[in-house]
Amino acid sequence: MNRTSTTRHRLVHLAGIAASTALAAAIAVSLSDYGVRVPLLVACSLSCLATYVSLWGRLVDALSTTTHRCTQPGCDFQVRLTRTDTAESRRWQEVAAQHPHRSL
Repeated sequence: MNRTSTTRHRLVHLAGIAASTALAAAIAVSLSDYGVRVPLLVACSLSCLATYVSLWGRLVDALSTTTHRCTQPGCDFQVRLTRTDTAESRRWQEVAAQHPHRSL
């Protein structure tokens, strides 16, 4: 993985944190209009923030993950790779295709 990819990955996570913070703040403002007390407001906002950041991280990981499976029918062997370059992905694709199969 090169430096540009790492920087891009960090920027994507920072964008997710910024968007999550904005959503949590919007929820806090909406709740404050109903007279919700500050401790409950903080608790709700922080739980929403944690949920949104976690969801964003899972989405980013899911979109940047490649899965290579064994080509033999009935074999459930698989390899999951996150943020790898093309050569590394190709190498693991070959490993998945040539792994020793269990004979039953």
